[in-house]
Amino acid sequence: MIEVKDLVKNYGTFPAVKGVSFSIGKGEIVGLLGPNGAGKTTVMKVLTCYHYPDGGTAALNGFDVVGDPLAVKRQIGYLPEMAPVYTDLNVYEYLNFIAEARGIGAAERKRRIEETAAECGLSSVLYKEIGNLSKGYRQRTGLAQAIIHKPEILILDEPTTGLDPNQIIEIRNLIKNIGKEKTVLLSTHILQEVEAVCDRVLIVNDGLIAAEGTTEEIGKSLKGEPTLHLVLAGDGSGVEERLKECAAVTAVRPAETKEGFAAFTVQLTSENAAAEIFDWAVKNRYRIAEMYLEKIGLEDIFIRLTHEGV
Repeated sequence: MIEVKDLVKNYGTFPAVKGVSFSIGKGEIVGLLGPNGAGKTTVMKVLTCYHYPDGGTAALNGFDVVGDPLAVKRQIGYLPEMAPVYTDLNVYEYLNFIAEARGIGAAERKRRIEETAAECGLSSVLYKEIGNLSKGYRQRTGLAQAIIHKPEILILDEPTTGLDPNQIIEIRNLIKNIGKEKTVLLSTHILQEVEAVCDRVLIVNDGLIAAEGTTEEIGKSLKGEPTLHLVLAGDGSGVEERLKECAAVTAVRPAETKEGFAAFTVQLTSENAAAEIFDWAVKNRYRIAEMYLEKIGLEDIFIRLTHEGV
């Protein structure tokens, strides 16, 4: 649905995007992450035909952003960070205006507005002036204008900015439901949002793709060999040497713990090897107080890939 290859965009002499490539399939919800100035918004503006690229290609549903921008715009629904709603109109009037601009005929328009309002949870405020709505309902209205023409691709830029926790949860659930049938590219600074909503993530840093995949896939590539944290009851005499004799173990380091226990950080050949360490401990009559594989979270991944000097 979205195919980007070697995308380049410059602002004067400043290279905002330096050769980005990625693809997003139908029915995927993909998070676009990166620090301020990384190039996220520029990528989205190229995909939505607000900017033309200076190099490379970008195609949405088979239509090129340079060769046929009008066809691209018909394929997408776009929600910018600040939803462009007319506060002096009520929700129905605003959606009617958008539907007309999108070329939806008068006979179809009323039904489409009512369906979209129901899908976005706007039925109860359909005839209320947008200027009197809460931030959450305004954001829902912005999302409704993005989907009223039934696009196959949704591009959402910071869709939950400024919302309270309850509103954030509601918008996330709404995006997940919409994403069951559409391709969604979601830009956000909220890492929990990506973990809650997205199938996989693209991390952009300094105008390039720093990592791509699920959190687990990126985490594995960053941390290398699996790390097992093992705490045994007792003084742990001779444990380090015995652990090193295990075929599944590549390295062992003692770790700090409270008195009466011995702790070790154990590098393994694979995550499956943790079961071998459990069997080893039972066989040698060690009492396991704690044992778990280290997990790397999206926050750790983001910091490692985007922090200066890392």
